[in-house]
Amino acid sequence: MRPAGPGDTASVWRYRRLPEVARWLTAEPADEGAFRETFVEPASLAVTLVVEHGGAVIGDLRLAVEDAWGQAEVADRARRTQAELGWVFDPGHHGCGFATEAVAGLIRACFTDLGLRRVTAGCFLDNERSWRLMERVGMRREGLFRADSLHRDGRWLDSCTYGLLRDEWRQGPPAG
Repeated sequence: MRPAGPGDTASVWRYRRLPEVARWLTAEPADEGAFRETFVEPASLAVTLVVEHGGAVIGDLRLAVEDAWGQAEVADRARRTQAELGWVFDPGHHGCGFATEAVAGLIRACFTDLGLRRVTAGCFLDNERSWRLMERVGMRREGLFRADSLHRDGRWLDSCTYGLLRDEWRQGPPAG
């Protein structure tokens, strides 16, 4: 895992353009040029990591550190205390444990290196691979939202959110 750079554009585009991947993404650029424009923006690169295996980029992660909500008198103590995570992996490497290892490592870095208190992630409920990954790394489902997200295919889909607190992560998975 390492910070993404402009030179990673073609590698990331290679799997993000695949229909089985693109169907879950927030935006589907028309071509590699349009993808490059958004991928290389400083704000985008600042929150993107890539996952390599055997010298090839096989996935990318998003780590957006953000403020938690806090009442006005304590809002300053809520600044930069949590992160929203996201991921996209090349389907040619599904089932090998790379995504689980990378996301677990990202969560570990959030809690140990960055000192965050909470991480969250969300997806369409139909994207079972994604929410199952959240569960494998110890996140718990915090919300299920009925028909709240309009998909580009015109259907209103359910979505779900997951979260994990640093204290929960320290305790490890529940016994049983």
